[in-house]
Amino acid sequence: MDWQTWLKGIVSALVTGFTTALTTLVVAPETFNATPEGIKKTLIVSAVSAALSVANFLKQSPLPPPLPKL
Repeated sequence: MDWQTWLKGIVSALVTGFTTALTTLVVAPETFNATPEGIKKTLIVSAVSAALSVANFLKQSPLPPPLPKL
């Protein structure tokens, strides 16, 4: 795996985490809504979900080898 592919995987994991967390708006709209408190809760869930997705990606695909020196 090269660095470009690895970085695309990280971005994909972040997007997956955030979109997964956005489903909370559908599942529990009374808690996760457009009020300041609801937005704060949604952002917290999004951040945790994204962090877990990235951690899972890193477990499967650790850092690629260093780039060769020119």
